[in-house]
Amino acid sequence: MSAILAELSKVSGARLVGDPECVINTVNTLDLASTGEITFLSNRHYANRLLKTKASAVILSENDLKNCPTNALVSNAPYLVYAKIANYLYPIKQHRGAINDKAVIGQKCNIHHTSTISANVVIGDNVTINAETYIGPGCVIADNVCIGENTILIANITLCHDVCIGNNVILHPGVVIGADGFGLAQENGEWLKIPQIGSVNLGDNVEVGANSTIDRGAIGNTIISNGVKIDNQVQIGHNAFVGENTAIAGCVALAGSAYIGKRCQIGGASSINGHIEITDDVIITGMSGVANSIKTPGVYSSAIPVTDNKIWKRNIIRFKNLDEIIKKIMFKLE
Repeated sequence: MSAILAELSKVSGARLVGDPECVINTVNTLDLASTGEITFLSNRHYANRLLKTKASAVILSENDLKNCPTNALVSNAPYLVYAKIANYLYPIKQHRGAINDKAVIGQKCNIHHTSTISANVVIGDNVTINAETYIGPGCVIADNVCIGENTILIANITLCHDVCIGNNVILHPGVVIGADGFGLAQENGEWLKIPQIGSVNLGDNVEVGANSTIDRGAIGNTIISNGVKIDNQVQIGHNAFVGENTAIAGCVALAGSAYIGKRCQIGGASSINGHIEITDDVIITGMSGVANSIKTPGVYSSAIPVTDNKIWKRNIIRFKNLDEIIKKIMFKLE
């Protein structure tokens, strides 16, 4: 859709500098934007590109306004303003309620007449799907699943039995919710599978990225609270708890029974041990390994930055001998 700058200013709360009647049709990058397009500057690394932009308008901070060659929307949070405007220009497509002839639906299901069931969907028994929800092609929904209102399952998603999904949830292709957790007991060198009799509860406004998996609880439920955002290829183990408005980046592995507080940010490829607790408002930078509980809010890191291979090898050798080196230093100090 299109909108004039005055409209976008009102929607986003940003201050308008320039022509309020300027028409914006779409968003684009600083480098590629042209007439009828709006862009944004939120990273100082791209400040030198502002003077050359051909965009009809730029979302930026007060400090960058003096270098802007065109109309501007000014805010102390340009990226947030961009997010609001992008959502306004690209609203989520509304689907008209219908059940495709190629869908298979079990017994005693309660599917609201405004919801959409696409082709090749398989739905088990006693499933509830509430108003304005969209079930995309190829999804499998097992027995006793409950899905809230205005939720979107894009395609090829599996919801195992007894899973509960909240309102305004978005699940991307390949997501699996409620597969068995990794519950095993050992006897005489062999593994005995432990039945996973819990389930998974996803709160409202949760988004789960492509090919991510959330395991069902061993006894109680795995809980993903309201507002949680999960990136692609994330693994969440059985009985984990993720607090409200936490964001988890791609390829994170969260082990079973880990507890993550509210408003945390977990960087990509990090691994979180099981049975530990991370308090509210913790940021874990990418590729970190978290072996122990974190009880104080803050920023935490453990990954070693990439370096020249020869230097890295020397550092690793020294790290392996670190305890011996420290003992020698302490002996000399004494």
